[in-house]
Amino acid sequence: MFSTLINAFKEKEIRRKLLLTLLMILIFRLGCFIPVPGITSGSFQSLASNDFFSIMSTITGGSLQNGTLFALGIIPFINAFIIMQLLTLIIPPLKKLSQGRDADRKKLTQITRYMAILLAIIQGVGICLGWGKNMFDATFGSTSLTIALVIIMFVGGSCLVMWLADRITEYGIGNGTSLIIFVGIIASAGQSLLSAITKVGDGDVAKNVWLILAFLIMVLFVFVFIILVDLAQENIAVRYGKQIKGNKVFGGQDQNIPLKVNGGGVMPIIFASSFLMFPQMIASFWPQSAFYQWWSQWLGIGTPIYITVLCVLIFFFSFFYAQIQFDARMISDSIQERGGQIYKPRPVKQGKETEEFLRRSIRKITLFGAIFLSILTLITSVVFKFVGSENGLVNAFSATGLLIVVSVAMEFGDQLQIQLAMRQHDSKGFLNY
Repeated sequence: MFSTLINAFKEKEIRRKLLLTLLMILIFRLGCFIPVPGITSGSFQSLASNDFFSIMSTITGGSLQNGTLFALGIIPFINAFIIMQLLTLIIPPLKKLSQGRDADRKKLTQITRYMAILLAIIQGVGICLGWGKNMFDATFGSTSLTIALVIIMFVGGSCLVMWLADRITEYGIGNGTSLIIFVGIIASAGQSLLSAITKVGDGDVAKNVWLILAFLIMVLFVFVFIILVDLAQENIAVRYGKQIKGNKVFGGQDQNIPLKVNGGGVMPIIFASSFLMFPQMIASFWPQSAFYQWWSQWLGIGTPIYITVLCVLIFFFSFFYAQIQFDARMISDSIQERGGQIYKPRPVKQGKETEEFLRRSIRKITLFGAIFLSILTLITSVVFKFVGSENGLVNAFSATGLLIVVSVAMEFGDQLQIQLAMRQHDSKGFLNY
């Protein structure tokens, strides 16, 4: 990875893209420290005890907890993206756009942006009004006007973060949204670790040091575990026969259909955790209600029932998302149209038998992916709580956060290698072949 970065900086065009990416990330981090006028100093800090609020703050790099300009961060766009993924299954025009050309997909992305702005307004209103008016000063003449302007600034900050992410995707290296989330999670984890280190002298010093070391070793172990699983895949070999069309010969070669063990990535965990946290988020606006007290006690984040139900939902959404991403019938038809046949791990007839074989294969490998995600959830929910509850590191990394950090880092490295390969190919020129 480091050698790739060094080689990338030697190429002028790639260096320009890297510097632009770093500049956008720097602007994002600066926005996380710009205070919003009208918010009582330190008032949002008291909300850190709310589990849902704490998770949202982690994604924003601590900006939400501090009540700064980028308090909403990229969260509205993430929510809008998830909603659009589900809507494409039930609304035929949206499904057509998602499977269309680049212009159609850009139109779908634009619709997602509009939905993200709407969600930013809803979330801004919910945060500012749901947790009471005592967190705001009458800076702009009245408390109501101040709250309205704070909501506008929160929504504007979220739109600016979306713009920064788009600039990274279009002119930089990697996916801008993923990098923004990556930076936010790393920044929050760094703040938690720094806070734990500064509190080592409080109480038993030796115990505190060993707990921090144990946490770091566990994080390293989980990183390695995620990388190994993320690279694991099953290859289904397809052999295509030669086809003569006019004066040209097509086919006559072998190809692989790669089935990744964790093909769904973080989406099953995001779907499952969102499904469980949504009722608590709504009920948290009325913290004294009987429903909120009951839900927090029995199904609150980190409770045994919550962890059990979360694992069950991860299995459900793993298979659900696999059905969305992997269309066995379409792949089977494509193989048949091109004169291909699956021959490894065993020969399979074209048509219906190929389709059924692909369905069984994706179900089998999805099962291992669901088990992996459940184990990862248990590690972050139980083991991390055991070694990180006393020093505040328990919320430094979640299962989703760890997956995102590893996945984005690997994706960024792949993008750099692709950029380098393209530059080297261009530098050789076609006359050298």
